Amino acid sequence: MTRSLTVDDLVQAGIALAAGLLAAFLLRMLLRWLGRHAERTAWRGDDIMVQALSTVVPWAAMAGGAASAAAALPLTRTVQHTTNQTLTLLVIFVATVATARVVADLVRSVTQSRSGVAGSATIFVNITRIVVLAIGFLVGLQTMGISIAPLLTALGVGGLAVALALQDTLANLFAGIHILASKTVQPGDYIRLSSGEEGYVEDINWRQTTVRELSNNLVVIPNGQLAKTNMTNFMRPQQQLTILVQAGVSYDSDLEHVERVTKEVVADVMTEITGAVPEHEPAVRFHTFGDSRIGFTVILGVAEFSDQYRIKHEFIKRLHRRYREEGIRIPSPARTVALQQGTVLIPSQRDASAAPDDMTTGRRSDGGGPVRRRRAGPTAAGRGGREALRPGVRGPATGVPGQLGVDPCRARARHKIS
Repeated sequence: MTRSLTVDDLVQAGIALAAGLLAAFLLRMLLRWLGRHAERTAWRGDDIMVQALSTVVPWAAMAGGAASAAAALPLTRTVQHTTNQTLTLLVIFVATVATARVVADLVRSVTQSRSGVAGSATIFVNITRIVVLAIGFLVGLQTMGISIAPLLTALGVGGLAVALALQDTLANLFAGIHILASKTVQPGDYIRLSSGEEGYVEDINWRQTTVRELSNNLVVIPNGQLAKTNMTNFMRPQQQLTILVQAGVSYDSDLEHVERVTKEVVADVMTEITGAVPEHEPAVRFHTFGDSRIGFTVILGVAEFSDQYRIKHEFIKRLHRRYREEGIRIPSPARTVALQQGTVLIPSQRDASAAPDDMTTGRRSDGGGPVRRRRAGPTAAGRGGREALRPGVRGPATGVPGQLGVDPCRARARHKIS
């Protein structure tokens, strides 16, 4: 049995609750002051710790005040136990969320401060956050008096079914971890896949990799597909790279003069254009005797993959202007077509439906009876020797006998309807 509630009990409970609220307010003000001082330091870890304490400590102070107030009241044992358990679960929940945030921020801070580690890859952050929240959930269940051993056993037995149901998702998860652990791709790298997609890697999370194209479009690629495809990383092993520009000059050009002028243009571009590599040594390599020009390759150095377009743009403009000033001609492809006047050859073809004696049948225009008309055959022999080759008319260049050269100006029907 419990005693009846009195005014003294209410006063004591009010004082305890007010003390808890006052402590929470004072602690929050203190932690804000510490946070301003922590921002002045170079290490970001103290900022994360102060931010986490600013969340947990005030809630813990209020929960302690509420527990003291409940203890001052004449409550039954069951109500007292339920109240204490509820306040404990509240503190565990707040502490778990704050701890998950601290651990995730620390992981993000470490990955951002270390070169070669994915700075914005959320897969590590999400994994650590899920692990901390799972531990807090199990602790809360244990606090409520629920045994977690059967739960862990059930999870172990059902893990196989879950793995089979989520095999694609798990494949993407472990593929993302493998990509980050092998350091083949990191956020910020410019990659090109064998399927044609290319761009900057924005993020690698537990399921997919986000790539931003130069046109500012986002391409979402599953981690499993990214791990299996052929890929070119233009940022590894170093960010600087060389590009090749093809050019050509006419055959009457002085190649020594061409090489000297081209190197001067390359040196100017490398020192004056943003994104170029000033210490790059100009290089020109002649390689081809073309149809109308001598081809050569100019090697340029760029600081990053996307800088190559600006470098090429400026180099081509300056090289063209300098060639015009120096009198160096850049020939355009040309073809010479020779037309020869002479006899046009029209090879005759034999109609398969014609009569064996090569005769066709027609009718008179005046409505008379049928008239037989003889057609010119392909060869003199095919006409049974009735018509010989005309003097001065030659056959085609192949020398095939029987094909006649027909003058188009004099070609006409050999037989008329009488």
